[in-house]
Amino acid sequence: MTSGVADEAGSGEPIELQAWRDLCRRLEAVGEQLLSAPYPVEEADRVEGFAHLADQVLCWLGWSLEHSDPAQPFFMRQNDLVTQWGGPNADNVYRHARIDPQRRYRIRGRMHSAEDFILALRAGFMHQQRWGTLAQYTASDLGISVGDAFELELGGLSETGDVTIDADGVIHLPLPEGAVMASIREYYIDWTADEPATFTIECLDTSGDAPRVTATQLAGRFDEAAAGVEHSMRYWNQYMIDERAARVDNTFAGSLKLEKGLAAARYAFCFWNLADDEALVIDTDLPRSRYWSFQLYVPGWFETVDPVTRLTSRNHTQAEVLDGNRIQMVVSSADPGVHNWLDTGGRQQGLCTLRWFWPEGDQEPTPTARVVAVRELRSALDPASMVTTPAQRHAELATRRSHLAWRFRV
Repeated sequence: MTSGVADEAGSGEPIELQAWRDLCRRLEAVGEQLLSAPYPVEEADRVEGFAHLADQVLCWLGWSLEHSDPAQPFFMRQNDLVTQWGGPNADNVYRHARIDPQRRYRIRGRMHSAEDFILALRAGFMHQQRWGTLAQYTASDLGISVGDAFELELGGLSETGDVTIDADGVIHLPLPEGAVMASIREYYIDWTADEPATFTIECLDTSGDAPRVTATQLAGRFDEAAAGVEHSMRYWNQYMIDERAARVDNTFAGSLKLEKGLAAARYAFCFWNLADDEALVIDTDLPRSRYWSFQLYVPGWFETVDPVTRLTSRNHTQAEVLDGNRIQMVVSSADPGVHNWLDTGGRQQGLCTLRWFWPEGDQEPTPTARVVAVRELRSALDPASMVTTPAQRHAELATRRSHLAWRFRV
């Protein structure tokens, strides 16, 4: 049975049917675009591109339909190892909820095994026309530690906008104008098989039951979801193309700080391009920061290289440090038998990212990279590098999988 609401063109078709058809046509068009440049054209990449497209449909339909009302918010887990876009950090879980700066919200939770989190109040996602971080707060800076329970209240503060803690231990945070979402990045540094953090959000100014969705509202949400898929697919592919064009393959070139991104975040990019018998050796001084990591990403879709069955990321607790101030990483498809290996998964090309958050001072690391023939790799590495046996590698992978099973449990 239809709603009986006709579209304005007078066709007699319900608005919701017309909107559904438009949504399906737009998604089909995106799939057709994946068959040619500027998207990756190799068959294996293209197949992954269609899987990524399906992932984006799941992501943006969920965000636009099931997480559309700032008066009835719930956290949506996306942009992490479950639903990927934009180069998610393998050490994070990302949660997002709609908010309205004219309302007040309560966020409650418990850290459990999460070492830290960043709460960012944002104007939109990076690939959207309006985006940016308007305010950000770190759990450790708010006095919240591993295992702690916490309660945050957003909005409803005095004009000074100061962060305050009341007699019940509730932390009150100002809610800036223009904020449309509360985004949380949970940090899991040690990758232990323990209970992950829990978060809830509720609007404190909601009154009465939510009205039933109208055909016009549904059409608007379908339109937003289609735009989310279109923009995400196009933006991040072009982002990878542009960033690679600004550099020379197999080299690092300076650091990157997003103007409207997190104030704590710094990045350095190196696009690898390796033959089957080549490896990339990365040397750098130790980043002066509370957190740093190396991570591998695929072209086109900016997803992490398989984080479940391969070693494609290492943070400051997982990497070997030489002489207390140097790091040497190996990026290759074959295991070189040293601890600091990152597995390309057989990919000839991709992006290696060094990220460091909460930098201490202005001095930045200066990573360098060089291509080495696999047969000459052992002599090219520091003799002090830790040797890793196949059994040790197997155990390391098993530990990481066990952690991920806990982190992304239902």
